[in-house]
Amino acid sequence: MSSDIFVCRFENGEPAPLDMNAAHEVLDPYAIARDPEMDFLLVSTAEGEEASVYFNNTTGITFNRFGGEGIMNLLAVLLQRLDAALIVPGGPTMIQREEDHERLPPSLRDEWPVVVVRTGTEITEAIEAS
Repeated sequence: MSSDIFVCRFENGEPAPLDMNAAHEVLDPYAIARDPEMDFLLVSTAEGEEASVYFNNTTGITFNRFGGEGIMNLLAVLLQRLDAALIVPGGPTMIQREEDHERLPPSLRDEWPVVVVRTGTEITEAIEAS
């Protein structure tokens, strides 16, 4: 896939900081290239699937040019570790638990589909269904 998706956290409808140390703990073992000045990682799974990862600021991580079961499973682990949501522009917002629905901003909660996902397969299915 070539579009961007975003890993974000919300509290009371507002963006909340992500634990970037935890994000790096999840992603760094898969990094095959990095650019510290741009806060960029190129991650790759054992199957050779890749994703470009940009650490935008304390409240967002962008995945670009991603795909494959291994990357989606890595995303699922990242969402769980960061207690975060996955935002697909023009598609669903993915959360891990139904109760997370109320943490989202009204624009995401009310104007776009919200889907509970826990696995890489569920993330793929939600993106493909949009």
